[in-house]
Amino acid sequence: MIKHFLAATLVLSAPAFAANPDVGGAPMFENKNIVENAVNSADHTTLVAAVKAAGLVDTLASPGPFTVFAPVNAAFDALPAGTVETLLMPENKDMLTKVLTAHVVAGKMSSSDIAAKVRASDSGFHSFLTVSGDTLSATIKGGKLYIVDESGNGAGMVIQDVNQSNGVIHVVNSVLVPK
Repeated sequence: MIKHFLAATLVLSAPAFAANPDVGGAPMFENKNIVENAVNSADHTTLVAAVKAAGLVDTLASPGPFTVFAPVNAAFDALPAGTVETLLMPENKDMLTKVLTAHVVAGKMSSSDIAAKVRASDSGFHSFLTVSGDTLSATIKGGKLYIVDESGNGAGMVIQDVNQSNGVIHVVNSVLVPK
């Protein structure tokens, strides 16, 4: 009887959390930072190359915390022809940095935090400031969270709540373009 009680106690006292989802075919580890995890995602090779070109690796590896809306490769591919190549040119580093930091918010916001703020708003939108100084808004359509840039372009959150040692990543299906 005592043996069964102890076993039940151990099960009940174990931490209750869901493992991170895989991203781009790779496991994402909560004890690794945003950069350490992103480099393993086959779906984020363009984003990683852009972060390196913009010199943002040290920033995104710092303690944060940050919330990153991470566009997949297909999102970059959907931009007008030549856009990514132009942004990656050294002379366009400032513009690239602005685009990338328009996907980053200071602090850690889970999808449930964002959804709760959308539901609490009268407008159906919750706005927040990015590291670039631009504004993103969140909304819910058909039960799915979307992040909207200043031009009104929406990005669906396709994988949510990928916890990192220095924040959280939400994978999005479009590039958010600052004005």
